[in-house]
Amino acid sequence: GGPDSIKSLRKEALSMIYVGIDIAKLNHYASAIDSDGVVLIEPFEFLNDNAGFYTLLSKLNSFELDDIIIGLESTAHYGNNLVSFLVTKGLHVCVINPIQTATLRKNNIRKTKTDKVDTLVIAKAVALMDHPRFVTLYDIALMQLKNLGRFRMKLVKQRSRTKIQLTAYLDQVFPELQYFFKSGIHQKTVYAILKEAPSATRIASMHLTHLKNLLVSNSHGHFKKETALELRVLAQKSVGTADRSLSIQITQSIAQIELLDSQLDAVESEMKDIVTSLDSVIMTIPGIGPINGGMIIGEIGDINRFSKPRKLLAFAGLDPSVYQSGNFIAKKTKMSKRGSSALRYALMNAAHNIVKYNQTFKEYYDSKRAEGRGHYNALGHCAGKLVRIIYKMLKDDVEFNLD
Repeated sequence: GGPDSIKSLRKEALSMIYVGIDIAKLNHYASAIDSDGVVLIEPFEFLNDNAGFYTLLSKLNSFELDDIIIGLESTAHYGNNLVSFLVTKGLHVCVINPIQTATLRKNNIRKTKTDKVDTLVIAKAVALMDHPRFVTLYDIALMQLKNLGRFRMKLVKQRSRTKIQLTAYLDQVFPELQYFFKSGIHQKTVYAILKEAPSATRIASMHLTHLKNLLVSNSHGHFKKETALELRVLAQKSVGTADRSLSIQITQSIAQIELLDSQLDAVESEMKDIVTSLDSVIMTIPGIGPINGGMIIGEIGDINRFSKPRKLLAFAGLDPSVYQSGNFIAKKTKMSKRGSSALRYALMNAAHNIVKYNQTFKEYYDSKRAEGRGHYNALGHCAGKLVRIIYKMLKDDVEFNLD
């Protein structure tokens, strides 16, 4: 049966085993109590590695798997590996908010704060939970998507910064180059030339046949011999400097960009594989691909964390900020931009695409523009509308439908 049937069976059990784990960077502590609060396993330490994880399993081997509920506090990323390990072993794990254990700590007569005592506090907190929500393999996949999505954003930003730096270097060694290629300087063909000849002087002295071959092979025949000749003449007339230090920075910047490109390909490939395996309803929204879709569901996580659509809207930072002074309340306000910037980024991208693919969203966008709102503001309203739809889709597990 599913998680609900597991919960009902557990509630009917005469005695459950509650395991509390206190998470740290290098090692963890664990202990176990029964339904009456009797300590079954005294607090013990185990390492945050494979051997340590199996030490924990060996301590729990004397109990029935379905009788065990393991609880640990949400503390940074140090417990993620352990959670994944335990869930894949078929154990029931719930991650609890530290607020839930704070009261129990205050009521602790001994007034102590040690790792050993904390394990018992956490175990008692789990025992007091009426409806613990257990981490599933689906949750772990969402966590992976969240991590990959945020890492992807960092890579994209880093690549953008490096491209800006490269442009600045070229402005000094060959300023005319950026106007020569209609598609700009950030393309495979231009990079291939610059890696061999990172200045106007070097390009001007390059053999015409070799320059032509570079252009033809890297553009798949788009550029011809005439382009090579024009480029070499342009380089000969360039006002750029022949600074060798800039040439080194140009070749190194291109190497960084190409490395970042390959890293982005690897990250996006993994995200696509995870999204495909999840078969999420979010992929039925026109204009949303596996990268945007993966970022959205990864950032949202368990949709049941949000009791209402407006709470998800606030989490994305797409709720309007209220400006009020005395009796004056602004009628037009900007989005608050609080919450998850990664989710907001993905939703704005998704809104931009869905406006192109869906007539209802296109009309809604046009109506906002007609009210005098700017493009970004109107897109923000579309993203807000999309959030409400996504909320219902994930809650009810239904495909996209505006009818």
